[in-house]
Amino acid sequence: NLVESGGGSVQSGGSLTLSCAPSEYPLNFYIMGWFRQAPGKEREGIACLAMFTGETYYLNAVRGRFTVSGDVAKNTVYLQMNNLSPDDTGLYYCVADPIITSIQEQCVEANLGSWGQGTQVTVSS
Repeated sequence: NLVESGGGSVQSGGSLTLSCAPSEYPLNFYIMGWFRQAPGKEREGIACLAMFTGETYYLNAVRGRFTVSGDVAKNTVYLQMNNLSPDDTGLYYCVADPIITSIQEQCVEANLGSWGQGTQVTVSS
């Protein structure tokens, strides 16, 4: 089970940090991802991280504002979100998979096996 935390409401330009930790397994060799679903829009992969190699993928819309990172000692992955805009509003999901093929493909295609329940992020103008 993946448990997300850190969502909330902020004003445009603000920052939030999301956290995700599994309850049952170590993340050392997993690909971890953050996805979001905005109201009326399709779910999209916004950032993915290969925990062992550190390879990352970012959706163009968040590149330079969001940073995905992992702490193996804490078995936790983070999504630091800066300069938030109302377009970033949505339900954010943490996702994990032990099999890494192509980080970009897996992130874009949502080809990852385990999903959290989501945490809401609301950005007001």
